[in-house]
Amino acid sequence: MNLSFFDQFTSPCLLGIPLIAISMLFPSLLIPYSDNRWITNRLSTLQSWFLNPITKQLMIPLNKKGHKWALILTSLTTLLLMINLLGLLPYTFTPTTQLSMNMALAFPLWFATLLTGLRNQPTISLGHLLPEGTPAILIPTLILIETTSLLIRPLALAVRLTANLTAGHLLIQLISTAATTLLPIMPTISILTTTILLLLTILEVAVAMIQAYVFVLLLSLYLQENI
Repeated sequence: MNLSFFDQFTSPCLLGIPLIAISMLFPSLLIPYSDNRWITNRLSTLQSWFLNPITKQLMIPLNKKGHKWALILTSLTTLLLMINLLGLLPYTFTPTTQLSMNMALAFPLWFATLLTGLRNQPTISLGHLLPEGTPAILIPTLILIETTSLLIRPLALAVRLTANLTAGHLLIQLISTAATTLLPIMPTISILTTTILLLLTILEVAVAMIQAYVFVLLLSLYLQENI
């Protein structure tokens, strides 16, 4: 029973071929693509209405130089948001519960922000490793601590997203299993458990949206430090 709880996090396979790539690409197929027509359909209008406030929120911490990253950050937010929400549907697989995928998203973008800072303002970027006014005896220790905190940023991004989504999926499966098991024995307790399950599902929808936003927001803050 305990092992079956974690089967939902195993990448599905068909004829020995992992289907995680399809799980990652399928959300992008649901996004309507704009064309050159002046008049678009309601779905495209709704998409623009939804993406505009997200883009504005992500661009608030950034100066004008960072606005070049608007397309990348908004696209990443949309991808993570749709993957997280689609993963809450029954009989689906959530790629963002895999630490390897989240690291593959976090590390290249974090490294790009780091290279941007080292190219544009190397002195300021390296100056973050040593706060001003540090006593001479603490300089080696602080440089080591700041370097470590800098290098674990992509790992922290990936672990935060993985842990929150994994915990939510496990809680939903545990409570749903309890509700099903208690139904023939104690129907009243089962109904109460089902109510808790519905409330938890609503909470997980909010968590899926918030975690996608926090992931990209932290990347934008890292970018602001380097531009």
